[in-house]
Amino acid sequence: MSFFCSISGEPPQDPVVSSKSGHVYERRLILKYITENGTDPITGEKLEEADLVSVKANPKTAPPRPPNATSIPALLQTLQNEWDATMLETFALRQQYNSLRQELSYALYAQDAAQRVVARLIKERDAAREALSSVAATMNVEVPAQGGDVEMTEAAQEAGGLPADVLKQIDETHQKLSAARKKRKAPEGYATADEVKGYTGKHTIPSLHSPSPAGITSLAVSTANPSQFLTGGNDKVVQLYDRSTDKVLAQLKGHTKKVTHVAFRERQDEPTLVLSGSADKIAKAWAHDEASGEYIPKATIRTHKGEITGLVVHPTSTLLALGSADRTWSLHDLTNFNQVFRSPEAEEPFTSLDIHPDGTLVAVGTPGGTIQVFDIRTGALAASLTPDGAAPFTVNTLSFSENGYHLAAPGSLSSVAVWDLRKPKVTKALALGDAAKVNRVRYDTSAGFLGVAGSEGLRVFAHKSWEELVRFEEGGEVADFAFGVGGKEIWGATGREVRIWGAAE
Repeated sequence: MSFFCSISGEPPQDPVVSSKSGHVYERRLILKYITENGTDPITGEKLEEADLVSVKANPKTAPPRPPNATSIPALLQTLQNEWDATMLETFALRQQYNSLRQELSYALYAQDAAQRVVARLIKERDAAREALSSVAATMNVEVPAQGGDVEMTEAAQEAGGLPADVLKQIDETHQKLSAARKKRKAPEGYATADEVKGYTGKHTIPSLHSPSPAGITSLAVSTANPSQFLTGGNDKVVQLYDRSTDKVLAQLKGHTKKVTHVAFRERQDEPTLVLSGSADKIAKAWAHDEASGEYIPKATIRTHKGEITGLVVHPTSTLLALGSADRTWSLHDLTNFNQVFRSPEAEEPFTSLDIHPDGTLVAVGTPGGTIQVFDIRTGALAASLTPDGAAPFTVNTLSFSENGYHLAAPGSLSSVAVWDLRKPKVTKALALGDAAKVNRVRYDTSAGFLGVAGSEGLRVFAHKSWEELVRFEEGGEVADFAFGVGGKEIWGATGREVRIWGAAE
């Protein structure tokens, strides 16, 4: 027999019987009624949940079909609905199956292609090793063990210092330059302090680099071809420009972020190299091709893991020094662009870098106002220079004097300190004004003049007397500058322009 709920009239899913009235109810419906009224819905007697008795059927059977499913047409409709649902589910499964087959097929093809590429690279590697072994055997040179690739080599260089041949070059250059230092004087015809006082704007080269993002960040002037200069910009491009023809000679691309430093490497009987460092953590080199007259990519240096904050060609002209925000500095051979040394990680990032004119010291700036000076031959710390009583500031630029006795760098947020390296202590502090910001400091090649570029233009001071000889403010903020050959001109980067100051004609 079947039970029917006395409230809904439908077969109950969870039947209960009232012990007082004997009526059958659906549990959820009678509980709701008791909660609201507290009585039996049929007799009106007082009723509580404890008065309900569950009805347990054994064996359990499926609930009877509703009245609308007892006729043949209703049953046919129900079967049709179930068939339609089954067909739709089958169609969806077939689509998923086809999609999975396509994905599996693509994965198998990709794996096969990857295996072919790996096999080819292994074959090329083995062939290169055989060729290297053959060449090494003919030259009687020991070949490193296989498997000790770049990273292991770099670790060995960090631990063991510079290779013997590089160390020999540095020592020979040091002896040659230091012996001539005491006799070193400004060349005949070099600009004098009185001449610099009369410098004025001579020429402006406008609209360099892209207008978006605009701005020149770095500048270098050629000594072999004094009319040519390099600029690096916020537009990630290095430009080579010839002032005599007013033409862009080369647009050198390859960086993915702004260029922070540019430099020439000009050496007799060797191609000119254009070097650049960038906020994208890499340094790049281009070589001048005599046949085509163009600059072609030569190397990309990816040693560092932070922004390149310093780039200087060593006095030997065979080495390149890089400083980075990853708290290390490194040396690279410009003949093959291999790394020959990388310093251990310091406690602070390096924000600037310069090399002593004799080639034995490298100075790096830090965000805390300290300058660290290292012996380039051993990597050992030679001196740590911190101005007394200064608030924390970033040493974003450095410059050794040509005689090697002095080092100029920011001494606070708005001043420049000149350090005497023989003592060592600050021998002169040049106050620039509370609103001034220093972008670049640089000595000329005679060590007679010190230039300071910043938010208020460019100032030139006489070394020793520290008289301000001239100030150029017409272009606004100067990001970088360089002294021309013989000190006869001063080149400065302002916005998208390069301005040239010199004696009035």
